[in-house]
Amino acid sequence: MIVCEFEDGGKSKLRHVVVDTIVTRGNQILLVKRIKTISEGGKWGLVGGFIDRNETIKQAAAREVFEETGWRIENLKLLRLKDWPDRLHEDRQNISFVLFCNATKKEGIKDDESEKIDWFDLNSIPPKEEIAFDHADDIEMFKKYLEQKIDIPVLDNL
Repeated sequence: MIVCEFEDGGKSKLRHVVVDTIVTRGNQILLVKRIKTISEGGKWGLVGGFIDRNETIKQAAAREVFEETGWRIENLKLLRLKDWPDRLHEDRQNISFVLFCNATKKEGIKDDESEKIDWFDLNSIPPKEEIAFDHADDIEMFKKYLEQKIDIPVLDNL
């Protein structure tokens, strides 16, 4: 939670805003294996992180993908918005913009938040218990979008 002090001196606990990005290349998805010392460490996850001040959602997604994987992206689209305060495995009550895009060019290296990065066929991703947070649900929704062309973006908790 973020503690914020307003102009009138009042204080409030606010929620973090993050991006979680499904990066694709053909029929593959790029996942990062989180280092053991961070939340949900040792599990595979989508590429993502906090949106910085003065940064758009698109800019945050492109920055996080490049920082964590070294890949450049294009064709960024919104899959869903997760805003429920009791998300599984999440104590900071993040509001998450789940996006998907295509990888274009590898120009950098992964950062130190990940043990490794790897491409997985969409039909053979790691088991749900090996995937961080609720990212397996995001991947399943993305697959459903590809197969059934469900309406997007999906606004959760309405």
